[in-house]
This record gives sequence, C-alpha cells and structure tokens, in this order.
Amino acid sequence: MLKLNELKQGNLVMVNDEGVLREGRVTDISHADNQVLLNNGIQEFWFNPEDLSAIALDEKQLFNLGFTGEAFENGMKYKKEAVRLVTPQKNDFTHIEMWYREDRRSFHAPLKVHELQNLYYDMTKVYLEKA
Repeated sequence: MLKLNELKQGNLVMVNDEGVLREGRVTDISHADNQVLLNNGIQEFWFNPEDLSAIALDEKQLFNLGFTGEAFENGMKYKKEAVRLVTPQKNDFTHIEMWYREDRRSFHAPLKVHELQNLYYDMTKVYLEKA
C-alpha cells in the first residue's frame, strides 16, 4: 500500500486490478476521495491506495527511464543528462549516491521508482518518465 502524499502525477506504480498486477502511471490524485487515477496503457481507472504498490528500483527500471550504465572499479554509474547515480556494484541498490550539479544526496536503503522520479524532479525540475 502506498500513501497518497508520496505520489505525484506521472509516478509509475503497480496496481492490483482484480488480482492482476499491472504497471500504471498516476494521472490524478483525489485527496478528498482518497483515490488515485491510473493509466495502465489501456484505460484510466480510479484505485484505492491499498491496491497500489511500489516498483523496486533496479537496473532494468533505470534503463526504462532513459539512464545508461557504466561499470567502474568502485561500482556502477548510471547517467541521464547531468544526473548521476552510483551504486557499489551492478544490481546492488542498497546504497545509492545521487547528484545533479552541486546537489548531492546519499541513500542507505533501496529506492522505489516513484521515489526516484520525485527526487529527480526535486533536483532538476524535469519529470522523469519512461524513455
């Protein structure tokens, strides 16, 4: 279950749609009704927060978001324009160093895709969407 205050328009999440897990993009949030409008590529539908779950951040998700990867002696560096993410090794997202220009942040727990999207926007003022 995700909290509504964690989500922003454009965030990618998983939805349990009558027993079928699907990826969806947040298109609207109704705090009054406590629901999220998701587009799953076929249709838009309102869902309750308990039907939503986060997508774990991994290399595949980063590539889907337009990042490229580069191995180096101390781990992996993922790049998209001026944003950099460094991990201790390939597919190890337990520790992440993220920076954009002089804004540098460290995370000591795995991030979720929607969290990365929100951080990317906070740092760059550009929405991070699938490439």
